[in-house]
Amino acid sequence: MTQTPHGPVRVTIAQIEVSNDHAANLLVVRSAFAEAERLHADLLVLPEYASGFDPRGVGIEHAEPLDGPFVTTLQRWASETGVAVIAGTTIPGSTSSDGAASQEGSGGAPVAAAPDSPTRAVNAVVAIDAHGRLSGVYRKVHLYDAFGHRESDRLEPGPADAPPTVLTVGGLTFGVMTCYDLRFPETARRLVDAGADVLVVPAAWAAGDLKADHWRTLARARAIENTSVVLAVGQAGKGVTGRSLLVGPDGQVGLELDERAGLRTADIDPEALAGVRRTNPSLANRRYAVVPVPGPASEPHPTH
Repeated sequence: MTQTPHGPVRVTIAQIEVSNDHAANLLVVRSAFAEAERLHADLLVLPEYASGFDPRGVGIEHAEPLDGPFVTTLQRWASETGVAVIAGTTIPGSTSSDGAASQEGSGGAPVAAAPDSPTRAVNAVVAIDAHGRLSGVYRKVHLYDAFGHRESDRLEPGPADAPPTVLTVGGLTFGVMTCYDLRFPETARRLVDAGADVLVVPAAWAAGDLKADHWRTLARARAIENTSVVLAVGQAGKGVTGRSLLVGPDGQVGLELDERAGLRTADIDPEALAGVRRTNPSLANRRYAVVPVPGPASEPHPTH
């Protein structure tokens, strides 16, 4: 979709159900691209783990390299349709130099990992522009070691001091975070410091007591405190919450899905966003900055 520099940016939210069948998931994603193209969207947002998912946990068995079938197919479809895309995926983590780490082989028997093979994966979000170029890769910093889950058993975190991942589409800059990051306001503020107007949160938000309420409340809080649009896109299906939503910079929910799979498209107006920031200049009035705490990417981030 061709647009003026300050015109509305049209976004398609794809709250899809993701299985452990990567080929089948690509067919679902292709349908989402087709709908986004039909509605002349500028950006398609897919949830966390869009390439492959298991509600019991995602690890190295679902990892694909950035030049593997999932990301390269997204790049091709973005180029063909002219629709940029932000999508969650899983990529290989760091490698083992001694092959000492054990993995589960056929029949459940532990086997030694091959030398220089990854022992854990990385929960990542890719940002691809409308020309099919891979503009950025965000590696999830805050692993979900909470509410009875332990992502760090299967995944390694991204470095907290990595440059923020942002993608400019039309007159707006979209900043990328994912799922559990929503509980950490510093993540969102750092993206805003990097120029983000819209905070994009692909998620597979685990279902459970109060979880849907937390999801909605935190999305609204991140919007209000940053005078930013929040685009929170969840997975549908077993073990996850769904309930994707688009929140305005004044905290009002403009679009919200239920638990079922579905696609919705909405326009985000840069002028309306600028108006809220003029009326509520809290970003200009603040007196504290966010300083990331660097650490080895191979160490699990402490829980909070």
